[in-house]
Amino acid sequence: MLFPFRWIWRSLFFVNAVISFFVFFPIFYILLKNEKWFKHVFWLKKIWAHVILLPLLIFYRIKRETRLDKTRAYVFCPNHTSYLDIMLIYISIPVYFHTIGKAELQKVPLFRKFFDRMNIPVNRKSVTDSHRAFLRAGSDLEKGLSITMFPEGTIHHTGPRMGRFKNGPFRLAIEKQVPIVPITFLNNWILMPDDFLRSAGRPGNAGIIIHKPIETKGLTMQDLKSLQDQVYQVIDAPLKAAFPHYYRESATD
Repeated sequence: MLFPFRWIWRSLFFVNAVISFFVFFPIFYILLKNEKWFKHVFWLKKIWAHVILLPLLIFYRIKRETRLDKTRAYVFCPNHTSYLDIMLIYISIPVYFHTIGKAELQKVPLFRKFFDRMNIPVNRKSVTDSHRAFLRAGSDLEKGLSITMFPEGTIHHTGPRMGRFKNGPFRLAIEKQVPIVPITFLNNWILMPDDFLRSAGRPGNAGIIIHKPIETKGLTMQDLKSLQDQVYQVIDAPLKAAFPHYYRESATD
């Protein structure tokens, strides 16, 4: 796709996202009034994600290494390199979950009610707020609700290479003794890079791998680093296989 058309395409992507948000917002507003209706909101988010992606010719292929038990709570850990990651967690994860996200999203007009009623906003610069979000996530897991956390904490511009993982999701999984499910987003960083000065992006097929759950039963906080390393390697292996030249370049830097 020629460069000017890529910028037009990227602009249309965000215009579509905003317009569709206003179309769906009245339904979200009503359903979010009652916690009993939150699972309907979750499925509506799946529909909204398709409405955002498909008209702009972004499709997806999901490889599931196992069938998840919908009666269990999990901590889902995807790599984070693109705005597409947010939409694709709702499309690819088959069980109901709450997600932890930046508190800055609460400042977006109309988005506060949409975001913090179901999900868990966190100001990572505040130790107090981070602890509050951690307690809320733990409470959700105790209720049997899954949690999705991006272990890098934010979008990294080094795709496909990941940034350093934070401890939060691993502490949470160990403390509550629930499995961690690594998720690899293979090429979102190409289709919709956050660093738009490098590339505007393009339509295509997003590759997603839902890996086998990693059990944490019997693990203690002494095992946190080894669990963190294990999840990192599981997510990273398909990226290394798909884009080996990026890793060779980083090794010579």
